[in-house]
Amino acid sequence: MYDNRVKIFVILSVLLLLACVLRLIQMQLLADSSLQNAIAELKQGKAVQLKTIRGKILDRKGRILAADDLRFQLSIEYKLSCFLDERVRRARLQKAARQDNSDKVLPKVQEELQTGLENLQLVIEKCTHFGKTYSEIESRIQQINNQIWSLREHLACKRNYPDMDFAQAVPEPNERLLLTARMDIAEMHKSWPLLELKTDDDVFAAQVEFMDVNDIQILPRAQRHYPYGSAAAQTIGWVGPATQSEDKELFQNDKLASYLEDELCGREDGVEYACETVLRGRRGELVYDIDRKLLSRTETQFGQDVTLTLDIELQQRIENYLASFPHDPNCGPGTAAVVIDAATGDILALVSMPVFDLNRARYDYGTLVGDGNTPLINRAINKQYPPGSVVKPLILIAALESGKITPGEVINCPAEEAPFGWPNCWIYNRYKIGHDDSWPNNARNAVKGSCNIYFSRIADRLDPLVLQQWLFKFGYGHCFSLASCAERDASNAIRNTQYAIRDLRQAQGQISSIPPKGTISHFEQVLPLNKIEKKLFGMGQGNLRATPLQVANAMAAIARGGVLKQPKLFKEISNFKFRISNLEEVNLGISPQTLDVIYDGMSAVVNEPGGTAYKEFAYSGLGEQGVKVYGKTGSTEQPDVAWFAGFACTLASAPVAEAAPATGAGANHESIAIAVVVEGGQHGSSDAAPLARDIIQFCIEAGYIGKSP
Repeated sequence: MYDNRVKIFVILSVLLLLACVLRLIQMQLLADSSLQNAIAELKQGKAVQLKTIRGKILDRKGRILAADDLRFQLSIEYKLSCFLDERVRRARLQKAARQDNSDKVLPKVQEELQTGLENLQLVIEKCTHFGKTYSEIESRIQQINNQIWSLREHLACKRNYPDMDFAQAVPEPNERLLLTARMDIAEMHKSWPLLELKTDDDVFAAQVEFMDVNDIQILPRAQRHYPYGSAAAQTIGWVGPATQSEDKELFQNDKLASYLEDELCGREDGVEYACETVLRGRRGELVYDIDRKLLSRTETQFGQDVTLTLDIELQQRIENYLASFPHDPNCGPGTAAVVIDAATGDILALVSMPVFDLNRARYDYGTLVGDGNTPLINRAINKQYPPGSVVKPLILIAALESGKITPGEVINCPAEEAPFGWPNCWIYNRYKIGHDDSWPNNARNAVKGSCNIYFSRIADRLDPLVLQQWLFKFGYGHCFSLASCAERDASNAIRNTQYAIRDLRQAQGQISSIPPKGTISHFEQVLPLNKIEKKLFGMGQGNLRATPLQVANAMAAIARGGVLKQPKLFKEISNFKFRISNLEEVNLGISPQTLDVIYDGMSAVVNEPGGTAYKEFAYSGLGEQGVKVYGKTGSTEQPDVAWFAGFACTLASAPVAEAAPATGAGANHESIAIAVVVEGGQHGSSDAAPLARDIIQFCIEAGYIGKSP
């Protein structure tokens, strides 16, 4: 009997030993076992995340438009700030009172709480030396305490009563207090910003004042700075707190890129927003065990730089000029100007007035949103206007290329009212005369004098679909891919490819009788144009709408001899390459004969007596600087808008009409395309043409066209 018991004991012992050996083997060989993970979690005492730096935004010449400046903050740790939290004080006193030796523990806790509060009050008093009042510092500390306590309370509920309301699950307030006080969260072990040290003297003084205070630190902090203030404000954009759901979803699967509570992201709209995934960067991380031994290190990835095609000094000069120009009282503050390097498609200036200070945008946002002049809207790309007579060169190209008119055919513009249902010519409405009194009203002269009779008649001859097709070819009625024309190099794939590059918000315009129902990307999506409205489209009115960028880019295509290019806002994005899109370069197939007529007419607008902009350009001195200008004025009613659009080329002597049709004006010559729109303007000749003339002069002085300054 005894022998059987011994055998059973031995067998059980062997089985137990075997089980232990097998478990030990599992623990050693299976790195992902639950126990191995548990041991790793015990060994991993604390993870510290390191700050990243947001990438810079630069202009075409490398000038900084946006960058993170290093600032210093006085920061406080929660183990000091919590002495001001009455909830923490009550919880510690209640915990002490419940102990068996409470008569000894409670006085010590009371003394510790009183000492901590006095030390904190001394810290607050010292902080008042740096420009904040006692109550402001105290309020900031309470804000920190409230935030951390709310997180602890939330965690206490989720861990103990995941499916219940905390107050219902634990009706007794003191019990909820003690449960919350037991929660240890990461936010309790980091420094919280208390106030900014604005000068080097402040930093030095703070180092002296808080030398012996372990729970007060002076920490560097990056603050977004815009050196040019308001220049290109709507295009550059700004940063604000990452509080929206769209922000949180952007890097939700990447703990080192997802936004912490005090971090900023690009606010819609602008480059800061469109290139968020490029500019963002990624935090580093240090992981320590419970003995403070470094277990692992993830290096910080700084945000990458973005270089724009803009010339910020040209942009700023145009903005300052438009802000100080003595506009006609009828004109509103809303103005836009676009300058494009016609040879490359680079956008040199994208001006929208009025502007705002990017360094103040976060703080003035409420005021900016409520401003009736809508400074936050980028009028150059995100507001559409009836183009008026600046569309007439496109209408003439459509009619000539379709065989609906010949260059020499005359369409009379007599000094009398037009027949019923047809628009009068502007010259009759203003002076009760017709263009027939000045010249044969053929194609080039109709451009020169901007004859409504001529262009309403030739537009009416066109099939509606053909008219729309030509407008679409020139970039009207659909958006350009300003930002999405770049994609990340395959060797450096983005973390969240569906958000790789957002595009800037743009108005797509309208080339149909009713507004489009969605985004137009192919001509087949364009809605119909009523035949009765063709005559209004011929004058750039009716339901026809375009943005200043669309108008300027169409003029750039004419300057190139009928070659349409994708306008480019981005010159370089680190680790990105620019893909060739369908709009990168498209030859529209316009005949040299048609281009001859267009160049001749647009030259006459500014260079011949009787041209609608002749008075503004006649004594400009641009010709003496080696520059030839080709332009078109325009104006509309309801809404009142004044336009000038065209291009200017560096030419030694020969005009574009003689020298360029075979190769394109932009192929062998420096040239810039321009569009200027003035809200409330009555006449393109007097309200917009002077602005365009002076902007062209700025481009000469910046070295883009004409003689070197």
